[in-house]
Amino acid sequence: MIRYTFIIVFLSTTYLGIAQQINGFVLDLNSSIPLQNVEIKNIRTQEIIKSDRNGGFKIDGEVNDYLAVNLFGYEPDTIFYYDEDIRRIYLNKDENILHIDEVLVKRLTDNSLSKELERAKNAGKIIELPKNKGGIKISPSRLLSRESKNARRNEDILYEEYQARKIDRRFTKHLIGSLLPLKDTEITLFRERFRPSVEFIETATDEDLKVYIIENYKVFKTK
Repeated sequence: MIRYTFIIVFLSTTYLGIAQQINGFVLDLNSSIPLQNVEIKNIRTQEIIKSDRNGGFKIDGEVNDYLAVNLFGYEPDTIFYYDEDIRRIYLNKDENILHIDEVLVKRLTDNSLSKELERAKNAGKIIELPKNKGGIKISPSRLLSRESKNARRNEDILYEEYQARKIDRRFTKHLIGSLLPLKDTEITLFRERFRPSVEFIETATDEDLKVYIIENYKVFKTK
């Protein structure tokens, strides 16, 4: 069983003239108590601030910045801020039991998701490498055990989310809004209707993606 404690960070971006600012609140997920003195660092600008007694913070930043979030007793993490939407970022510690499901994986940071995917892969392995012997052998006990079945199920859920985030990180509201004359609600609809495949995202250049968006806008306008 995997154990965690989480904190949650709500992020949003405000525009003050030319300057951009990321505002947020840091809360304990279990108790919803605001967490004070959480260190938030913009890696690009090297600015460091701490959350106030209400868990709130403001830091200069913009889309595509990385924020390092640290609180004593919690695992440090780095957050990629790739769109202006409010985000919920979880940091973890080995205390509370976590049951992997489709809802929970969406709350994990990218770093935590990658770690849990690797952990699930290792836990679900059914192949053993015998010591001091060549070849491999299949382990029926691992294949049939409840732990391995759960691990392989977790791996499927985590991998699906991992692939979805490849698309989300590039096919963003920010990019679409910079290319097309659409309102926020229309951008949301456009992203849903013309979401590209992960195969396309993995091979497309930035220019390819822009052409894809513009070409599909022609279809979007006719419906």
